[in-house]
Amino acid sequence: MRRSRLATLALTLAASIGVTLTLAAAPAQAAPSDRYVALGDSYASGVGAGSYTSESGNCLRSTNAYPALYNANIRPASYRSVACSGATTADVISGQLSALSSTTTLVSVTIGGNDVGFASIMSTCVLQGESQCVAAVNSAMTVARAQLPGRLANVYNGIRGRAPSARVVVVGYPVFYQLGTVCVGLTATSRAKINEGINLVDDITRTAATSAGFTFADVRSAFVGHQLCSYGEKWLHALNVLNLTVSYHPTTAGQSGGYYPVFRSAAG
Repeated sequence: MRRSRLATLALTLAASIGVTLTLAAAPAQAAPSDRYVALGDSYASGVGAGSYTSESGNCLRSTNAYPALYNANIRPASYRSVACSGATTADVISGQLSALSSTTTLVSVTIGGNDVGFASIMSTCVLQGESQCVAAVNSAMTVARAQLPGRLANVYNGIRGRAPSARVVVVGYPVFYQLGTVCVGLTATSRAKINEGINLVDDITRTAATSAGFTFADVRSAFVGHQLCSYGEKWLHALNVLNLTVSYHPTTAGQSGGYYPVFRSAAG
């Protein structure tokens, strides 16, 4: 009799623990009533991921971009992306913030790379060699330290002013290169310097986002093992002379395997 009661208690306890563990492991679910707006540049619009929507024109918004994947999987009450290839912080303020309103409950934004000249830096590094590459990155880092915090603060203040109740997730950039591998193309010094510049932009962005009370979604660790010069599946396009626009942007797998899960976790 005693053994039977003990067995019953043990099974009940085990079942209870199992339920508790199952509930604890389940990710938080986004509210289906969310009204979601995506802002930002080409990393948010999905350049490099293909399947661009006709309505987006030169903004090149992809159905494979992380905001579109969030919409497809989570199904918020409403979704709108105004992210646009080539956008700067000034472009977000002048042309994208109008998509927000007091009813917006979730905002994502990836911005800042064009303010420091990502595209021109990569062109310099590819075409002009190591010394010019290092000089270009150093110049961009000076601009980033001096100007990017204020420019990001202006964007974040604009977001908060138009969407005062929204959860805001600021999504960063992946570091382009895995170092210490055998890799053709740019020199190891150039690759390390480019990574240094990207890390600075991400760190400045994290600080600015945190100061604004926003969540920073850091994608850098997600891309480790999938960077250029890595031995795994590449989640970034290398230089593409036939389609320069996609160069150094996330692939479809980079958006779905790197950006989306990081944003999904941060968005709640």
